[in-house]
Amino acid sequence: MTGITFSAPITIRGINPYVLVSGELATQLKEQWRKPLPVLVQVNGKPEPPWRINMMPVGDGSFYLYLHADVLNASGTGVGDVVQVALQFDAAYTPGPVDPMPDWFRVALEQNPAASQRWAALIPSLQKEILRYLARLKSAEAQARNTKLAIYVLAGGKARFLARSWNE
Repeated sequence: MTGITFSAPITIRGINPYVLVSGELATQLKEQWRKPLPVLVQVNGKPEPPWRINMMPVGDGSFYLYLHADVLNASGTGVGDVVQVALQFDAAYTPGPVDPMPDWFRVALEQNPAASQRWAALIPSLQKEILRYLARLKSAEAQARNTKLAIYVLAGGKARFLARSWNE
């Protein structure tokens, strides 16, 4: 993987593990970039292929590289570990969902106009995160349970979904 490689500790912000990427390193990936920065990431050489994610700007030129559980599990790392991070600008990135919307979720949205309207107003990266999560649900019970919760929070209900508090 071409790009940059550096060592850094995995820290936690709220419940989200991350590595801080300095402004100097981020500039080596893409100069003058101030919005979410699409990258391919590997931690200690894992996962293969590299994980696609957007680094989030801190506001001072540096970025938070939030580490998904799949990346942590593949690399066998956790909060407090000093890791080798490999990053490459993801030139193939396109905004919007990558995973197709499951039919069962589409039907539930169509049946709830408030949830459907709020879904349409979500930023593409959050839509992408929700669809990625839903696409990986295995059982019909998990699909039903998570669809019910997603529709509830999208319609304005207060609850936790995808490790966030909604509508509070």
